[in-house]
Amino acid sequence: MLKDLESAFGEEITELENKTLEKITLDEYSLILVEGRPLLFEIEEHFFPTVRGALEMGLKKRLVVVDKGAIRFVANGADIMAPGIVDADPEIKEGDFVIVVEETHKKPLAIGKALMEGQRMVDADSGKSIKSISHVGDKLWNLEL
Repeated sequence: MLKDLESAFGEEITELENKTLEKITLDEYSLILVEGRPLLFEIEEHFFPTVRGALEMGLKKRLVVVDKGAIRFVANGADIMAPGIVDADPEIKEGDFVIVVEETHKKPLAIGKALMEGQRMVDADSGKSIKSISHVGDKLWNLEL
């Protein structure tokens, strides 16, 4: 499981090797608890950080940066449109899971699935770029264990 994450994010993930990991299955997701906190979840047979996990681990790859005008829409679960994107990891490929962050402090707002490659997200004038999967304030974010 950690190998996939290491290939996507690099060294930031290796610290998980020394932590207590446990898997729990909920109605919608399987979660990986790291020291009891829901920092990873399983989606489409891949493990990826939750919004809280992205926040706590300080990940620097697979990021898509949105402008201030997009924040409230993204934080309410809206899909991410190309005009709101100011930067994206050029290594993002269509179909990759991504971390959507806000422009000022780079704080994670959502986890989504790329509908186009990273550079195209930045260059496009219109269209949906990311399908939102989980966002700040949703059930996964508010999960109490």
